[in-house]
Amino acid sequence: MIIVTGGAGFIGSNLIHELNRIGENEIFCVDNLTDSAKFVNLQGAIFCDYMDKNEFRRAIGARALSAKHIRAILHQGACSNTLEDNGAYMMDNNFTYSKELLHYALQHRIPFVYASTAAVYGLSQRFTPEPENERPLNIYGFSKLVFDNYVRRLLPTIESTVVGLRYFNVYGPREQHKGRMASVIHHFMQQLKETSVIRVFQGSGGYGDGEQRRDFVYVRDLCRMNLFFAGLGDETFRAHSGRAADIYQGVFNAGTSASRSFNDVAKALMQVHGKGKGKEKAKIEYIPFPNDLAGRYQHFTEADTTMLQQQGGYTRPFTTLEDGIAETFT
Repeated sequence: MIIVTGGAGFIGSNLIHELNRIGENEIFCVDNLTDSAKFVNLQGAIFCDYMDKNEFRRAIGARALSAKHIRAILHQGACSNTLEDNGAYMMDNNFTYSKELLHYALQHRIPFVYASTAAVYGLSQRFTPEPENERPLNIYGFSKLVFDNYVRRLLPTIESTVVGLRYFNVYGPREQHKGRMASVIHHFMQQLKETSVIRVFQGSGGYGDGEQRRDFVYVRDLCRMNLFFAGLGDETFRAHSGRAADIYQGVFNAGTSASRSFNDVAKALMQVHGKGKGKEKAKIEYIPFPNDLAGRYQHFTEADTTMLQQQGGYTRPFTTLEDGIAETFT
């Protein structure tokens, strides 16, 4: 059995669908469906059991969940709202919950792959996973960094797989429930469909109109990365990765290492849907940078994947922005 926390969320649900695609159906889905809109992400998915996140945490704490048949834990469950200011809530969801699950995995030597974030880098212009580059701008990034550092301190004593993946700017299917926290690509497509106009920020942070740059990574690539480090599927790729060991450890960047501008995104979307509402020709409109994002916004991200490739042994090519957008929205 494979445990996927946050299984009804954006990345978690895509993980379950990807597991199904490679023939894995013994999946234990954990989530909190207070936001019931997320259920649509699991339509068509196959999983053997579901448990509410709070019930799951109690079961872990009481040692009431048998580990006998658990092959891997893919921990995607977290509060990912970068504008959430309740520090106690964020630390409980993103640090304490993760720590509880980590120790359960370590106790039973279950491969543990978890979601971290590029938000730990804040306004840094260097994106190697090293302390001097890690300056989060909000409690979300801080909560993730605290757990990354907790894992780092334990790694010398760990004898099983523990891998943290710092997701960069993820996009793809099944993110419609995220509202404002959905990717800029999702928002641009909604604007295109509804108004035929994609609204892009004017110049900011030293970049020209629409030239702010992000490392956009397709969600399926992240799913494949999770499965690789958990030892699930991908046998052909693993055999040619140069990595013979069955145990993987470290905190790695999960991005393409190639930043693209917002203008690039808008043009790629218009290639897929050149006309929006009323069949009007699509166009780009530049709007003022929002005041509420000042000092809280990454104008540039680009993953340094040297450690991912050299220490993690992951060298699989990433989906191009144009191909990922076409696959998502066609």
